[in-house]
Amino acid sequence: MSALDFLVELGTEELPPKALNALADAFLAGIDKGLQAAGLNYETKTVYAAPRRLAVLITALATQQPDRSINLDGPPRQAAFDAEGNPTQAALGFAKKCGVDLSEIDQSGPKLRYSQSIAGKPTASLLPTIVEDSLNDLPIPKRMRWGARKEEFVRPTQWLVMLLGDQVIDCTILAQKSGRDSRGHRFHHPQSVRITSPANYLADLRAAYVLADAHERRALISKRTEELATLQEGTAIVPPALLDEVTALVEWPVPLVCSFEERFLEVPQEALITTMQDNQKYFCLLDADGKLLPRFITVANIESKDPQQIIAGNEKVVRPRLTDAEFFFKQDKKQKLEDFNLRLQNVVFQEKLGSVYDKAERVSKLAAFIAQRIGGNAAWAARAGLLSKCDLSTEMVGEFPEMQGVAGYYYALNDGEPEEVALALNEQYMPRGAGAELPTTMTGAAVAIADKLDTLVGIFGIGMLPTGSKDPYALRRAALGVLRILIDKKLDLDLNDAVAFAVNAFGTKVKVAGLNDSVLEFIFDRLRARYEDEGVDVATYLSVRALKPGSALDFDQRVQAVQAFRQLPEAAALAAVNKRVSNLLSKVEGSVPTVVEAKYFDNANEFSLYSAIQQADQAVQPMAAARQYSESLARLAALREPVDAFFEAVMVNADDANVRANRYALLARLRGLFLGVADISLLG
Repeated sequence: MSALDFLVELGTEELPPKALNALADAFLAGIDKGLQAAGLNYETKTVYAAPRRLAVLITALATQQPDRSINLDGPPRQAAFDAEGNPTQAALGFAKKCGVDLSEIDQSGPKLRYSQSIAGKPTASLLPTIVEDSLNDLPIPKRMRWGARKEEFVRPTQWLVMLLGDQVIDCTILAQKSGRDSRGHRFHHPQSVRITSPANYLADLRAAYVLADAHERRALISKRTEELATLQEGTAIVPPALLDEVTALVEWPVPLVCSFEERFLEVPQEALITTMQDNQKYFCLLDADGKLLPRFITVANIESKDPQQIIAGNEKVVRPRLTDAEFFFKQDKKQKLEDFNLRLQNVVFQEKLGSVYDKAERVSKLAAFIAQRIGGNAAWAARAGLLSKCDLSTEMVGEFPEMQGVAGYYYALNDGEPEEVALALNEQYMPRGAGAELPTTMTGAAVAIADKLDTLVGIFGIGMLPTGSKDPYALRRAALGVLRILIDKKLDLDLNDAVAFAVNAFGTKVKVAGLNDSVLEFIFDRLRARYEDEGVDVATYLSVRALKPGSALDFDQRVQAVQAFRQLPEAAALAAVNKRVSNLLSKVEGSVPTVVEAKYFDNANEFSLYSAIQQADQAVQPMAAARQYSESLARLAALREPVDAFFEAVMVNADDANVRANRYALLARLRGLFLGVADISLLG
């Protein structure tokens, strides 16, 4: 079967840059889906995307759809005909569904069957519908109509190229009649560009100053930006999302170095970087110490004979932005950071929970409580908590919301606050996402935990629990943040105490019954997903969860120990024994004796097990005190032999009540040893 290359290019007005990659990928996926549904084979598929075009190239596409057959099963023969052999409604209905007379239905098998052979169509006749369907399915939140046309798309369309081999596929899609003429660069080559063949698409456009391959443009921008930064003795900040956006804004990228006045460097560099990246789409430059250089890189969409004009234009445009940041910074510094708290008394955190200032006061007290328990400075934590929300009412954060925390850091330093207090004002928001940076200071950790616990307790306390995907107060992220800080920074904090403190701080504002337990359960439930991501079996998590440790660090140490224990050859048998013992003890009426009395032993295996338990108890007590859980479980694994011997030789439910009770006491001692780490009966 013959095969030809296929090219489709839809030309438009400038497409939304942040959506370009998603539109391109969806266009390719839609065409691939259509080709597969039609049974059309091909070798490779590639998508190209530039500001004014989306294109797909399919190589070695079959030019003819293969013949195919359809087999439809109908009702069973006994249901299709009555006793006299006349067709029933079931048979007639099946024939009608197939669009044929009953005589054309195969009646020889156990069921009626209709078989039809469908001749394949030429690929050229199928492609217009495949392309149109793919375009209609693109992820476009808001479609546009233009002029008197009824067609809708993300931007007005301008041209359409559709080639199968050397031939144009004749059709009209989105008001554009197909042809082989594309368009070049808007300024360098505004006239049409004849596409000689699908394989020559990139070369034909490159000659017209258009790099249609987004990957090529991205690599060129990245490489040239790095080279220019090196010439400036700096390093360019190139966030992947910004690089993608700039790539989607230009057809012929030409990176250029621009500069701004050094006086602006007195402004927090985060504010300057934010405005240059977000508003102007510039790549900022840092020196070897990570300090902002008074230069930036812009990516022009034109190869100018006088690039200095483009540079001057960009420098002129950015100056008012930087001047605004400078003005806000100077205005804010005219008063102490602490004074901004007065404004927050009128800003509602949540209508039932009071103002943002109320929250800051609660966080201050809770942070001091936490700092005392994790080895931090309680006075610094209290101070940082009190200042934690001040910058929210500053001019700087009002203009640049991304500066919350960062602005507070600079203003606190300006006021002469201890550096750790200043750092905590930014670190309170950490981690800002999954895998993001954690607080570096104890004060920052204390305030970050306090802020998150206060939000969790408050929102839970007024009954606004997250449901499904709805979590307006980001409570799941808050809980995960608390856990990450405690576990990854190895901070031993009893969350039972911290949550109780937070609940008391709200007083009568929170009234939900069992609030402490609800918040703790919500927090520790988040660990389940964390461990699943790390490949830890859910049974391991549940075995520790059953003991309800209050410290996230302690919880994690137990989980790691159980995970290691499960690799031991004795693990499965001891888990099964624990399950058996747990079941036996759960059926005991009344309480199990706490003391084992050797006088009731009547079997050597009882003496052996009792001796092994006493030795193990002595060995693991110091290990448990030092939280050496892995070593503890490894030592307890040695109990397998005497335990197996005991169950083989001893009947636990002896007739003599004293002997029976004594054996229960012995097994309770055994189970208690393992419960010092986890409930391993749940591993079976």
